[in-house]
Amino acid sequence: MREIVVVSGKGGTGKTSLTGAFAHLAENSVVCDLDVDAPDLHLLLRPQTVHTEEFFSGYVAQIDSGLCTGCGLCASMCKYEAVRVAQDTFSVDPLRCEGCKVCVAFCPEGAILFPQKHCGEWYISSTRFGPLVHANLFPGEANSGRLVMVLKQQARQLAKARGKELILADGTPGIGCPVISSLSGADLAVAVTEPTPSGRHDLERVADLCGHFQIRLAVIINKFDLNPEEADRIEAFCRSKGHAAIARLPHDPVVTKAMVEGLVVTELPEGDFSKEVRQTWRKIEELSVRGKK
Repeated sequence: MREIVVVSGKGGTGKTSLTGAFAHLAENSVVCDLDVDAPDLHLLLRPQTVHTEEFFSGYVAQIDSGLCTGCGLCASMCKYEAVRVAQDTFSVDPLRCEGCKVCVAFCPEGAILFPQKHCGEWYISSTRFGPLVHANLFPGEANSGRLVMVLKQQARQLAKARGKELILADGTPGIGCPVISSLSGADLAVAVTEPTPSGRHDLERVADLCGHFQIRLAVIINKFDLNPEEADRIEAFCRSKGHAAIARLPHDPVVTKAMVEGLVVTELPEGDFSKEVRQTWRKIEELSVRGKK
């Protein structure tokens, strides 16, 4: 089983639009949207949910008013000012609680509960391109990296159960914890970048991350014709580091047209851009297969 993760150093590079097109072109695959903080692959794939699970991670303190004697020790010890007092009743503000457990450990009456926190949901869905594993982390919640690992585990189990040969994942932008989790166990990372100084800088950070974890990297320069000179610099960087610069995709309004219609670009009548994307996917498949040999 092969795992391909599409990443980007920053948001807005076209990563999800291209992943949707690759999902259309891939055969015998499970698609996985690992951008749990701001998922949007479902907007293109229009999934029908088959299975839903709640995601719990971390803990939050809760004061049992029946046991609380109002001594105020928890309020004095909380460094995050999460304990509130109203009409001589103590309570915990869940938005301020960091789950440090100090109040739980020192409450003389044992009046503070410490349940797991409901942080989001994850789903297994069906789409016109096959199964999709995706999730939604509630706003402001932490542990996105852990939720990403849950999705990867579910995608692997689903692929094994259904005899799928490929997991195609839409990773998260940046280089933080969810990106590290996204890349875990991947055979190939495909970075989508833009021909700008910031795009090149962010690509270099992603390349360093892939290098640290010894994951092969292929690079797509999207909208290259907006700044051909910067595109040349990005290709030069790839050559110097041994990364495969596999495509220069032009800026084309057909991508927006496809999004407006709720489609991926390769579902529209075939044009030059669609041909470029199909050729790019063939190169990605060749690289991923070659790495498994």
